[in-house]
Amino acid sequence: MNGTETPTPARRHLLTVAVEDYFHATALNPLVPDAHWRRFESRVAANTRRALELLASHDQRATFFVLGWVAEQSPEIVREIVDRGHEVASKGYRRRAPGQMTREEFREDVQRAREALEHATGQRVFGHRVAQGSLGLDDLWALDILAEEGFRYDSSIYPRLRSIAREPWRRFPHVHHGKDREIHEFPLSTWGTDSFLLPAAGGNYFRQLPPALMRRAVSHWDRVIPHPFNMYFHVWELDSDLPRLANAGPLTRIRQYRNLRKMPKLLADYFTRYAFTGISDWMDWKPEPVAASPRRDRAVSVSRPVPSEPAPASGTRRPVTVVVPCFNEELVLPYLANTLDEVREQLCERYDLRFLFVDDASQDDTWDSLERLFGGRSDCRRIRHDRNRGVAGAICTGLEHAETEIACSIDCDCTYDPAQLAEMIPLMKEGVAMVTASPYHPLGAVEGVPGWRLFLSRTLSRMYRLVLHHKLDTYTSCFRVYRREAVVGMPLANGGFLGVAEMLGRLDLAGERIVECPAVLQVRVLGHSKMKTLATIRGHLGLWLRLARARWLAPSSAKAAVRT
Repeated sequence: MNGTETPTPARRHLLTVAVEDYFHATALNPLVPDAHWRRFESRVAANTRRALELLASHDQRATFFVLGWVAEQSPEIVREIVDRGHEVASKGYRRRAPGQMTREEFREDVQRAREALEHATGQRVFGHRVAQGSLGLDDLWALDILAEEGFRYDSSIYPRLRSIAREPWRRFPHVHHGKDREIHEFPLSTWGTDSFLLPAAGGNYFRQLPPALMRRAVSHWDRVIPHPFNMYFHVWELDSDLPRLANAGPLTRIRQYRNLRKMPKLLADYFTRYAFTGISDWMDWKPEPVAASPRRDRAVSVSRPVPSEPAPASGTRRPVTVVVPCFNEELVLPYLANTLDEVREQLCERYDLRFLFVDDASQDDTWDSLERLFGGRSDCRRIRHDRNRGVAGAICTGLEHAETEIACSIDCDCTYDPAQLAEMIPLMKEGVAMVTASPYHPLGAVEGVPGWRLFLSRTLSRMYRLVLHHKLDTYTSCFRVYRREAVVGMPLANGGFLGVAEMLGRLDLAGERIVECPAVLQVRVLGHSKMKTLATIRGHLGLWLRLARARWLAPSSAKAAVRT
């Protein structure tokens, strides 16, 4: 083996635990932008405690590789890991692979993560594992940087297939020699020969592959290979009730959710067969306290809207009501609550926001969840329908109960980011009755929405352009800003999604001014759409005919149509 041999103590194996939330997982990472992490319901503290209890029940110890972002958001759970006798090491700050960063960006990432972890624990961080992916032979520059930064060890190499065929000794614990420093490397364990290796260390492979096959691989290592087996799992793998992301495809759902219920039992089986410990314990490195130091302010790259109007003078914030129609949205509400907290923070200097939630006779726990999440806030009110009236009916109820001149309607599922109100509200000038979001505008965008839905929606927009005065790119968006007096009392023949288009059509035929604002429409992340596609198509065809008759066959009465 190239390099200095690491000592082999009494037969103990290595256990490493990845501390990250479910929305950080590799399978879901492409679906969840970093800027939206704070919007998801955090389950990392509860899941980490599940892991701690499981280890305690089998008298096992481990190294917990903690994402730096988690340490900043939930330092108390990081401290609890140390208090219960385990090691805390770094898993980087954000979910990025070394190949996605420059060398300086990688250095900045490991520095920021270590700073957050040491601030939370009061102990020096010895170890590191990359936040995403693994290190190959072309990525060894990362080990050089870690050695320069003072890390004692890394555990990011996961040999698979022929990835280390040129240097097969890197399959086992070894010392990597940098320019003038060295660092210990503890690769994750594999099964096979040096020329063809299969992953066998745990995590998703334990959940997806036959348990008997994986037990055989670990048993073979224990009997034949003198080095410790390096096993791992993620804390979210102990949570069988993980929220299901609606935009996850079939393969992603398998990777993320399959056999979660079996994972605690699978791990317990290994904990009864073998003795595990953390990496620093195995190396007999004692914890070292680190002196408390002030946290350095670091720039955080978060996508925020650029204000479209200057901040008003102190005490003159514009009052705005935000209407949120809700129907069977229990699963979405925690995400919505965190999103609205961000919106408050971003818009508080310009607008006095009041939120009005309309529960459209939900059949799940939406009403109680609204009370739990928003009931104690003075800027939030709840209204409940005794029967389902559809999304347009819920919006109209909210507008009727609004106490401000300007009111908005947003989608409960946040498919339109409510932060985009920063661009829409300033367009509500004198003489404007409605500002409507438009993802089909040349400056708008659509992300992740299925092609068939885009085709349907764009076709409807082309049809409405033929019969309405306003030549818009989008007519069916629920994300809007209203001049309240222009719409309150408007009779609608349709209460569901169809009523949203009808409201715009009536304003158009009445001669009211409508402004279109480019916006970004994203695929729904949580929950399920309530739209019934075929019924909606039939309804739009009927509405189009009624609007066409109102414009061309009875033009003199068209303006009165908004009130009759």
